[in-house]
Amino acid sequence: MTGLPQRLFIGGRWVEPDGGHYPVIDPATEEKVGWAPEASRGQAEAACAAAREAFGAWSRTAPEERAVILARAAELIRERLGPYAELAQAETGATTPTARRMQVGVAAARFRRYARVEPAEWAIPPQINEAGVIGPASVLGALAVRQPVGVVACVTSYNNPWANAAGKVAPALAMGNTVVVKPAPQDPLSVYRMAEVLQAAGVPPGVVNVVSGRSVEVGEAVVASPDVDMVSFTGSTAVGQRIAEVCGRGMKRQLMELGGKGAALVFDDADLTAAVSGIGTTYSFYSGQICTAPTRVLAQRGVYERLVERLAAYARRLPVGDPREPGTVVGPVISAEHRERVEAYVALGRKEGAMVVAGGERPAHARGFYVAPTLLADCGNDLRVAREEIFGPVVVVIPFDEEDEGVALAHDSEYGLIDYVWSRDVARAFRVARRLRTGGVGVNTVGRNMEAPFGGFRRSGVGRDVGSYALHAYSEVQSIVWPG
Repeated sequence: MTGLPQRLFIGGRWVEPDGGHYPVIDPATEEKVGWAPEASRGQAEAACAAAREAFGAWSRTAPEERAVILARAAELIRERLGPYAELAQAETGATTPTARRMQVGVAAARFRRYARVEPAEWAIPPQINEAGVIGPASVLGALAVRQPVGVVACVTSYNNPWANAAGKVAPALAMGNTVVVKPAPQDPLSVYRMAEVLQAAGVPPGVVNVVSGRSVEVGEAVVASPDVDMVSFTGSTAVGQRIAEVCGRGMKRQLMELGGKGAALVFDDADLTAAVSGIGTTYSFYSGQICTAPTRVLAQRGVYERLVERLAAYARRLPVGDPREPGTVVGPVISAEHRERVEAYVALGRKEGAMVVAGGERPAHARGFYVAPTLLADCGNDLRVAREEIFGPVVVVIPFDEEDEGVALAHDSEYGLIDYVWSRDVARAFRVARRLRTGGVGVNTVGRNMEAPFGGFRRSGVGRDVGSYALHAYSEVQSIVWPG
């Protein structure tokens, strides 16, 4: 799949990188996918300056005009779904259905979603003021208006370069912002294809810019740029904290979607088939490299042994291998370094006293960064494998007795992105869901409603996006008051 080395996209031009190029590696084959550009600090700052220069004109375009461009981008992505999915698969190691539907397909859907124009202003009830020190009696009308924030730095994650970038860029552009995208260094080529699509769809020069690099200097330059008004970041909590410190110094708007350690409470009366299928997505979906995965299973005593047995059987029968093969369910993790990290956590779990009842060994593949679906049982919530985000196909199971204990265990975490509840007693399931201190709760499902707000409590993030909530996230609210 290698071709000409990729260039940066700055101010509507394709620019040779000052830092040369580095190889993008297919995690399934360890072969070279292509050459990604290494931007310099100066080029990162130039991208921000280009976005600042383009902001005035773009922010004044009619929402209908912006919607036409986003709709055209959605159609172009759909037309090129095949080659785009092949590239995404080569960069990320995703299985074919995941690359086609959940990566490129979701990206197209997100551009289409924000191609519809929604009201950006709303009336506020008039206020009657008595005569006083600030003037005579009056009636004041008011209007609340959503205004674009300005230049948005979109720092994206490696697990889904298409959908994650589209989820930031599409609503930001719809609201009249300009963007600088800093993709993850492992798989930036897909994001450059998105930039090509937007250029072809009619986005003016400077409205969308993409700069990449393995050096942290590139991301730091974008985040710290005085031309940037907002940072939208998806990634680890540790990196999010460093970005937040920089944003705090500049009083920049933030949208942070960070780590997770999703608790899945499985009660004695749960439908075990549904629970096992839902929890099992941790193994198959992006090979566990997803912050919403139900990786921390809290099982009530009456169902604990049966659940462990069925989860182990589920993990053992999942085909692990080449994501291009039709029967593959579990592909590789993103890199050799990340595989070593996941394996180190499994070894740590053994050392801490957890029982490895499935997986735990490296699959027998000559090439590729594969990790076997792994189940750790007999865990306490104090173990590091139960508290820290592993970001791989590893599930830990912790027993509990009563509802209050289960809820307390769920709360005993630094994270709070998405938790899950399985119970045939729907009233109890919703009662427990409302008690959980987390940004979202799946009741008897791991499915997502793509209009529901998405974001986390505690160390899982700041702010909400998705659906109309993303339009709020990428806008400021202005009040206009006048005498009635």
